[in-house]
Amino acid sequence: MTENPQAPSSIRGLPSWLLGRAAARGRALVADALARHDTKMWHHVVLSALADLGPVAQAELGRAVALDPKDVVGVLNDLQAAGLVVRTPDPADRRKNAVRLTAAGEQRLGECTVAGQEANDRLLEPLSADERVQFLDMLRRVSGVA
Repeated sequence: MTENPQAPSSIRGLPSWLLGRAAARGRALVADALARHDTKMWHHVVLSALADLGPVAQAELGRAVALDPKDVVGVLNDLQAAGLVVRTPDPADRRKNAVRLTAAGEQRLGECTVAGQEANDRLLEPLSADERVQFLDMLRRVSGVA
C-alpha cells in the first residue's frame, strides 16, 4: 500500500510537521551563512539585541533574548574574545556588567545581517514576491507575532 503524502493522516501533511521542516531548513541556511563570517546563531542574536538595546546589563540582555544566564556568559565570552563586545561596570549598578557593541561588533553584525537576509531569500526562493508577503503575514498570525 502506498502512502499519500497529502493525506490528512500522514504526518507529512500536518502543518506542524511542515513548519518544523521549513524552520530546520531556514536555521541550516542561516547557520551556514553566519559560519562564513565566523559567527554562530546565538552570537548573531546577541549582537542584534545589543544593537537594539544599546548598552545593557548582562542579565537584562539574557532575559531579552530568552537565554539562560550561564549561556549568556559563554556567548559574551566568545564575543568579547573576538573584540565584538565589551563589558564594563554598569553606571546604574556597579555590581553588574553593562555590555555594548564595539565598532568591530557593529561591522560583524552588518555583515551577518546581510548574510542572514540572503539565506532567508534562498529559503523563500520558490515563492513569488506576493506569495512571500502573504506567507510572512500568515506565519505572523499563526505564531502569534503581530
